[in-house]
Amino acid sequence: MKIILGSASARRQTILKAMGYEFDIMPADINEKAIRDSDPEKLTMTLANAKADALTPRIKESAILITSDLVVVFQGKIIEKPESKEEAYRVLNAYNQEPISTVCSVVVTNTKTGKRFFGTDVSIVYFNPIPPENIKEFVESGKVFEHAGSFAAENPLFALFVKKIDGTLESIMGMPVDLTKRLIEEAFA
Repeated sequence: MKIILGSASARRQTILKAMGYEFDIMPADINEKAIRDSDPEKLTMTLANAKADALTPRIKESAILITSDLVVVFQGKIIEKPESKEEAYRVLNAYNQEPISTVCSVVVTNTKTGKRFFGTDVSIVYFNPIPPENIKEFVESGKVFEHAGSFAAENPLFALFVKKIDGTLESIMGMPVDLTKRLIEEAFA
């Protein structure tokens, strides 16, 4: 049975390849802003399921479909992809004050049986002060608009300033390895 990654995210693709899986890519085209919830775990799970709902009818053969979603939580608020450079600057400059959490939900669907397997992983990132020139370079590059919370912990502009991670870098990047592997195994069983 083939595996389909329901995401165009290069980060998720890289992680899934590193896990040793071969897969096809089929991004879900949904309006994520139309789905809201103040609880980050419920929001990411609802979004990951909505992506699976949108993709499942398009899959004409038996497959394992992987969808996921990630948000950042900072000072009790959900931080998604920024809508403006100003928002990105404000958020990134504030990260020097206290840690952030990433909440990533993964849904694995067996299209043959229709069964879904799901879970959520939370990681916490502690930053040392990020130099203003690093923040400016990342924001002005436009890459900031691709990332929930306006940052990419693995990017060299940030990596040196990550003091500590409670969790895994892969979870922060949107594909928690242990959780995803377990869900894929359950879906194949």
